[in-house]
Amino acid sequence: MTVEYESAARLLRKAYASGPIAPLRDYLDPLDAAGAYDVQSINTRFWQAQGRRIVGHKAGLTAKAVQQQLGVDQPDFGVLFDDMRVDDGGYLDPARSIQAKAEAEIAFVLGRKLPDAGTTPEDVANAIESVHAAIEVVDSRIADWKITFADTVADNGSSAFFVLSEAGKQLSGLDIYTAGMVMEINGTIASLGVGAAALGNPLNATAWLARTLAARGEPLAPGDIVLAGALGPMVPINPGDHVRAIVGGIGECSFTFGKA
Repeated sequence: MTVEYESAARLLRKAYASGPIAPLRDYLDPLDAAGAYDVQSINTRFWQAQGRRIVGHKAGLTAKAVQQQLGVDQPDFGVLFDDMRVDDGGYLDPARSIQAKAEAEIAFVLGRKLPDAGTTPEDVANAIESVHAAIEVVDSRIADWKITFADTVADNGSSAFFVLSEAGKQLSGLDIYTAGMVMEINGTIASLGVGAAALGNPLNATAWLARTLAARGEPLAPGDIVLAGALGPMVPINPGDHVRAIVGGIGECSFTFGKA
């Protein structure tokens, strides 16, 4: 299947410049997790060779309702590169996306490595250096977001860009389980959610991610950024939109979907 995986990876890379492609059914079974991660890895290595630097990972499909929608019983992950970060309060040129949507999340910056394939939420808590409000801008190189599990995994978890609140907080004393989230677009509420939406707790989602990456020999490291999963529904964004996420007790962040 290597030829098929290389072909799928190449199609996804080209889509960034030439526009969305059809679902990858000719190359991947819709539930072929191993094959989809192989495709993701091919592109990760390609982009690293082009000079892009990995700064962390995202956990996706952390909501049970979304898993059910795609017919799976597990989350997924994607790689965060340095050039995907948008400054808090900054601008994101819409020309850099295809069919962008925004979702609010809780993010962690790690202070310790998590190398154990048996990592627990408690281990994660002990490794966290700071907690941030975050916005993930998700995008799909698959036309009309008609994705299967394999499509989104191969497509780097449908990732695109992310924003972190400039000031992080210590985990101690924070209630990230019941933390309420409001995401506004142009001052109007567009999405509501809570910390528990991310696999029951953002620490659970991060522990799953740490275990999965450790088992692959790619453990989370000090300084890594982790996007721990959406706290509420993702919302389409349009050029000119100002997007703001507020997470109770943690902080807020924002960006404008337009040229500076």
